[in-house]
Amino acid sequence: MHATVVSRLESHAFACLSFGVIGDAMGTPTENLEPAQIEEKSGWVNSFEGDGTDDSIMRDLIAAALIRTNGYADADSWAVQWREQNNLIFGEKVGRFFPSVLHAAAKLRHGYSPRTIATGTMPSSSSAMAIAPVGIVNAGNPRAAAAQAMEIASLIHVTDVAFCQDGAAAIAAAVAEALAVGSTVDAVLQAAIDHVKPWSGSEMLSLIKSALDIARATGDYKAFRQAYHEKFRKPIACDSRETVPATLAIVWLAKGDPSRAAILGANFGRDADTIACMAAGICGALSGVSPTNDPLVQKLPRASRQAQVELASRLAAVARAKVESEMLALKRCP
Repeated sequence: MHATVVSRLESHAFACLSFGVIGDAMGTPTENLEPAQIEEKSGWVNSFEGDGTDDSIMRDLIAAALIRTNGYADADSWAVQWREQNNLIFGEKVGRFFPSVLHAAAKLRHGYSPRTIATGTMPSSSSAMAIAPVGIVNAGNPRAAAAQAMEIASLIHVTDVAFCQDGAAAIAAAVAEALAVGSTVDAVLQAAIDHVKPWSGSEMLSLIKSALDIARATGDYKAFRQAYHEKFRKPIACDSRETVPATLAIVWLAKGDPSRAAILGANFGRDADTIACMAAGICGALSGVSPTNDPLVQKLPRASRQAQVELASRLAAVARAKVESEMLALKRCP
């Protein structure tokens, strides 16, 4: 199927990355539409074209920072990638980026310190949507994934919008848990809840739990979608308080199936590409590529598909090297 993917970790990392791109691409035509508008325009979206938008680009910048630092990237590391690869942000897909990200990237180009560029930033999902590589390099260790996600997300989300850091932590923890052998949908969702700060992150925690309660109570996608839109909307559609709880509820409704998660996210409306990207990526990490979902993977452009193979291999190698580095540190303190 994907001959150059050689281990389970690489295989599931490949599925996480690939389905993240698929969700991003599938949700792009429905972004900022209402569910009724999606149905009127497209009926039921279940396919895609292309290879993703800002979600996938920002993810690749985090991945590059993690590879460059042997898995120990922080906010400064992500900022370096923004500055050195600003052609990716200000390139042909610049129109897909949220204004506050473009503003922050412009600050870096003009010499501002990474520590200061988040001041005044609007809420968004710009860190949560890109954070999957942090889960991969901390595979099986959701606590470490959440902590690193909090640090990296501080590049663009602090103080009044620090709940966006909590959203990134929840998604990173979910991916890290999903990659563990024998994990389940319930374990993945519990990891997302358990590794958000219980005091500082109480707002995000409450929203995630409430969204999951509604999903379990309705048990039906369209009933959940209607109830969710009535209760969870924020003034800005990409606010992580709206997208992250929806994402985790869709993981539950999709029963861990990445194809189903991409489709449900794409038909959700509002910030559909980001919700589909995050939900499908988590489910890909959990379930991997299978004969039933491989047809969607094969729809990715060949170059994009190969890029996911190579990135999965490099991130899996970083995950192993990171563990070995920490074991060596322990040996220094017998």
